[in-house]
Amino acid sequence: MDTSTVVRGQHVQSTRMALAVVTAIFFMWGFITCLNDILIPHLKAAFSLTWVQAMLIQFTFFGAYFLMSLPAGRLVAAVGYKRGIVAGLAIAGVGALLFWPAAALHVYGLFLGALFVLATGITVLQVAANPYVALLGPEQTSSSRLTLAQSMNALGTTIAPLFGGLLILAAEPRSAEQLALLPQAEALAYRAAEAQSVQVPYFGLAIALFVLAAAIWMFRLPSIAGVEDSKEHGTLGAALRHKHLAFGVLAIFFYVGAEVSIGSVLVNFLSMPGIGEGLTEQEATRYVSLYWGGALVGRLVGTFLLARFDPRRLLGLFALAVMGLLAVTMLGTGELAKWSVVSVGLFNSIMFPTIFALAIGGLGPLTGQGSSLLVMAIVGGAVIPLAVGWLADHYGLQASFLLPMLCYLFIVFYAWRGSRRCT
Repeated sequence: MDTSTVVRGQHVQSTRMALAVVTAIFFMWGFITCLNDILIPHLKAAFSLTWVQAMLIQFTFFGAYFLMSLPAGRLVAAVGYKRGIVAGLAIAGVGALLFWPAAALHVYGLFLGALFVLATGITVLQVAANPYVALLGPEQTSSSRLTLAQSMNALGTTIAPLFGGLLILAAEPRSAEQLALLPQAEALAYRAAEAQSVQVPYFGLAIALFVLAAAIWMFRLPSIAGVEDSKEHGTLGAALRHKHLAFGVLAIFFYVGAEVSIGSVLVNFLSMPGIGEGLTEQEATRYVSLYWGGALVGRLVGTFLLARFDPRRLLGLFALAVMGLLAVTMLGTGELAKWSVVSVGLFNSIMFPTIFALAIGGLGPLTGQGSSLLVMAIVGGAVIPLAVGWLADHYGLQASFLLPMLCYLFIVFYAWRGSRRCT
């Protein structure tokens, strides 16, 4: 056998092993991110929060993307992809550990601080792992590798609601009115117990993150020739002069904001009278799992569809489908409204990787800067849910779906007009 053939075979095997290891990271950050959908109703009850106050969970978590993306990019540029991934896992592990003192002291602000540290670690992982997977093989198959990795992310978001419902929302929730009827000491004890129920799940999550960081550190990840050793840097302004990237940044902002907003209110919406009659918050988490499971199925099917159809056309059609489903959710009741909002997850599936791929297309040496801008745009998950929370407080939860619907309208524009490259 030719020596070069053996070397190529070993390289392919090494690349496949590296891809398998790195996709585990996508699972973990999907799992962690989706746990916020369980934290929101749980801490809303434990601290008697308004919707705006509860949405500070998403504001803090996704705000870290905006504040920490550029420092994360500099860190990864300085230490390389492998060490950047290890650092991200370790930082996220520290954030998960901080849930223990936050729960013990029963201080909502400490929960938000722990979430910020946790999200900082996830931001480093996003900056390091996304381009690493895209570059780990031939350029023509980069989209399919990234979509496959994003499928593992969707698997994490599918499992997390079931995990959270079992361990975090196990106790029967009590409304503010019910707590007001209890003796003060009993009401305080109930709220303290509710807050402390997150300690064991997040402690276990911290251990898993540290173990994964150690495994990645010991595993020999292939380096990316011509990239990790490159000293070439562009500017953010130069990247933004490409209109398809500038519109892509906005599309990511609105998409993530809409997706996170819907997931954040889903437990409470599905357990509302007239929507999920007799459905408890714990039972509603199963439907949250179906919402994110739809994204998993859609990404697996989308890998096939995107190879055969124009991604722009497909993205626009999927966004239109979501707008129709949200209209039914706003105007409908009972089973119709319940299943229409759950079905949104299926059509969300291809949006993030497709927008990302369209936005960085043709950027050449500015690809790294474009990727950083797109990761920063995930801050939409901080801003849009806060606005949805304000709408829910003032006009009701069902009416608040109007804002996500408008976000998807922009994605329709991006798919059919904004993503075109200027020649």
